[in-house]
Amino acid sequence: MEEFFNYIGLHEELIFFIILSVFVGIEVIGGVPTVLHTPLMSGANAIHGVVIVGAIIVMLNTNPADTLSLALGFLAVVLGTLNVVGGFVVTDRMLEMFKKK
Repeated sequence: MEEFFNYIGLHEELIFFIILSVFVGIEVIGGVPTVLHTPLMSGANAIHGVVIVGAIIVMLNTNPADTLSLALGFLAVVLGTLNVVGGFVVTDRMLEMFKKK
């Protein structure tokens, strides 16, 4: 438990920055009109391919005996892939509505 508090003390600024970013993100997303919410979120989901690349890099640098880290990395790759594919599917469905028949 003492290690946890030492970690918090050493990374106090980073933790404050993350908490502040969460509140700013909630305010920004909350201010988006309902009509624009779906197009913006589908585009943001497609951009989240960075999560996949980051998870792969972390998994490459992980000790092969550390099964927890490998499992979490695999889960991040799977969920990131679902997010990216879902973003493209929603965007494609929206663009279909604007095509002439």
